[in-house]
Amino acid sequence: MLVPTICFNCEAACGLLAFVDKETMKIQRLEGNPHHPGSRGRNCAKGPATMSQVNDPERILYPLKRVGPRGGGKWERVSWDAVMRDLAGRLRKALQEDRRTEVMYHVGRPGHDGYMDRVLQAWGVDGHNSHTNICSASARVGYMLWKGSDRPAPDYANARFILLLSSHLEAGHYFNPHAQRIIEAKMSGAKIATVDVRLSNTASMSDYWLPTWPGSEAALLLAMAKVLMDEDLVDWAFVEKWVNWREWLEAEFPDGPATFERFQQRLRAQYADFTLEYAARETRIEPSVIAEVAREIGRAGSRFTAHVWRNTASGNLGGWQVARALMLLHVLTGSVGTEGGLLPNEWAKFVPKPFVKPPPQKVWSEILFPVEWPLAHYEMSFLLPHLLRERNERLDLYFTRVFNPVWTYPDGFSWIEMLRDESRVGLHAALTPIWSETAWYADYVLPTGLGAERHDLMSQETHASQWISFRQPVMRRAMERMGRTVTDTREANPGEVWEEDEFWIELSWLADPDGSLGIRQYFESPYRPGAKVSVEEYYRWIFENSVPGLPEAAAKEGLDPYGYMTKYGAFEVSRDTHGRHEVTGQFPTPSRKLEFYSPTMKEWGWEEESLPGYVMSHVHPDRLGAGEYLLVPTFRLPTLIHSRSGNAKWLYEISHRNPLWVHPSDAERLSLDEGSLVRVTTEIGYFVTRAWPTEGIRPGIVGCSHHLGRWRLQDDVGGERWSTSLVSLAEEAPGKWRMRQKEGIKPFASADPDSERVWWTDAGVHQNITFPVQPDPVSGMHCWHQKVRVTRASDDDRYGDVFVDTNEAYEVYLRWKKMTRPGPGPDGLRRPLWLKRPVRPEEAAFYVPR
Repeated sequence: MLVPTICFNCEAACGLLAFVDKETMKIQRLEGNPHHPGSRGRNCAKGPATMSQVNDPERILYPLKRVGPRGGGKWERVSWDAVMRDLAGRLRKALQEDRRTEVMYHVGRPGHDGYMDRVLQAWGVDGHNSHTNICSASARVGYMLWKGSDRPAPDYANARFILLLSSHLEAGHYFNPHAQRIIEAKMSGAKIATVDVRLSNTASMSDYWLPTWPGSEAALLLAMAKVLMDEDLVDWAFVEKWVNWREWLEAEFPDGPATFERFQQRLRAQYADFTLEYAARETRIEPSVIAEVAREIGRAGSRFTAHVWRNTASGNLGGWQVARALMLLHVLTGSVGTEGGLLPNEWAKFVPKPFVKPPPQKVWSEILFPVEWPLAHYEMSFLLPHLLRERNERLDLYFTRVFNPVWTYPDGFSWIEMLRDESRVGLHAALTPIWSETAWYADYVLPTGLGAERHDLMSQETHASQWISFRQPVMRRAMERMGRTVTDTREANPGEVWEEDEFWIELSWLADPDGSLGIRQYFESPYRPGAKVSVEEYYRWIFENSVPGLPEAAAKEGLDPYGYMTKYGAFEVSRDTHGRHEVTGQFPTPSRKLEFYSPTMKEWGWEEESLPGYVMSHVHPDRLGAGEYLLVPTFRLPTLIHSRSGNAKWLYEISHRNPLWVHPSDAERLSLDEGSLVRVTTEIGYFVTRAWPTEGIRPGIVGCSHHLGRWRLQDDVGGERWSTSLVSLAEEAPGKWRMRQKEGIKPFASADPDSERVWWTDAGVHQNITFPVQPDPVSGMHCWHQKVRVTRASDDDRYGDVFVDTNEAYEVYLRWKKMTRPGPGPDGLRRPLWLKRPVRPEEAAFYVPR
């Protein structure tokens, strides 16, 4: 039988079909779901690799409780009942004592739309934390300030010219659905330009490769904007109708008439200094190439589309201005909301409402949204160890969910120091399908389902359409089709692996046994008053009541809405979502226009950044010291998925090393050959890796993928042996940490015969842990690019060596914090009311108490 579900191996939510053998009741393989509007039956390597994850003999199958000190590596198996009693009791006590900022849920990739918002607001806590500020915060700010939505939705398939500030054909956001449509456009005659310092696979498929110096991209884009204006390639009618140009003139030039002609003059004057020659000096791209690409953009007009998400926006101080500069090109060409242009993401994403939504919480956590970063998008999650230390705060109950900051985040040793300190973190429960470096420092390690073992609703802005997709536990659905009644997903999953939807329902129910806390009412069935809602009822109600067109489509096939979604796994809510601003007459900004001029930036202390501009990066050539290189650590490998691919043997067989990209001229200067050991020294420590000389990167710049370097502290527990090296870890003095690899990957005995066929030995090197936090003062984004010194390794160095001083790391945090311009802002606000904020509190919480 075929059971549809959704891949959970990146954020794209591509459809999968599980082929289930009715006799053995085992999944035989996973392929693409042709009924899925986003992925259309196609998957990258990560989708079918779900099969190897489900069958992984190394995965966690039963709840574990630590024995002895945190991080000591001793565990005992416990029952789910014992776990739930402990967690529910602790949650209930925190709520009864009104400690509503001491409960935190920290998620890596959510894999659902809105479910946890409902849970946390039912509890009345301000406790939602995410990974956004190591991912996309700067791009979000740039887009949000322009159009009131924080993500782009490019209409690649209908574009004539595509500008990518990313490696989008291989590893970018939603890259499988997007890559399909980018190549379809190319096959129809569209041209592609890629801005990337590396010769990525995407750059190699492009008509133009622009290897800019990282951080200079806003200068490049503003020079292109000047070309458009100088050569009359601007859709001035669009600009006049949809941009808040009058507001700018009235605020900044009140002495003259607020006419559109005067705005055009002022606009040209504003960007007069962004000549091709200036941009060439900053970017190191030939002026003629910049001009040629600008003219291609102008000729494409309303069918020009572009994308920046991580790339330069996440790497650099002021990276949010790159998104603002890029949006300026869209506005000048009139390519906002058009066929082949750029849509606000809400036009291409659909999130249905659940039954009985709880009211917003009444509290505001300064640990999540500190006053120093009032414009952050969003929670300042990577600063958590420093914020708890600096403010002498604590968490009583800390849930991490598919989240591995010790390995993924910068300054991971500061996370270890926080997690092992029971005065800072009272109880840490790690909800995870597999072992991770962070789970090692938990009190409970709780096995939760992989993509084929859980329920979720997801929708993403893959193209000019709105759709929803339904992740469902494959074996549960298969059992139900065979006539078996399944009331708990643990009955169908391996071991005692639970799905989180049921986990949160049960925890909320137990925490409020008599309903006195007001929680239980939100977890009562909409069909059976007073009874606990089942996971099927939760989704059945949504499909019956919140998805336009679904009941009618289901009825045509003789199905109810829930039956339709379990059969097909996806539903397209609406097609051709272009031009919605023409219907509504506005955008969701304070001016109801596209905001070239941002009064918000001025009101919150950043007047000089109220227009799209260029911020000199912290790794600008003028800010590099003698002998320093720029390290680009942000690029993905197409086959890996941050922490989640750790138990995917097929993926690690393909990709298992992250050498240092270095230009041949630099390699010669440093006496490095391919495979030479090289030490990379950051502000707080160093790591040792191998060199890979290549002309695919610029001189003066080195690069290393962040997808490798997994490790474990014990031979047979604490890490997937497909992907981790065995290491020793020692704190040689307070804050001084040293890691050394004891052995790499090797064959091992297990229930899977492939484990004894492992041929690769390299697990890569953990570079992120050697980076200090570098929070952008506006967006709150961790600025990933690093100033480093690159030297040939010493005789004492070994491959994979890591050293870090967390005392230095804390000092770097304090230095970057000094660049902020803290709130409160106008009227005592902690944050502008119109800006988005996940799990939004009630409006009164936005104001600092007087």
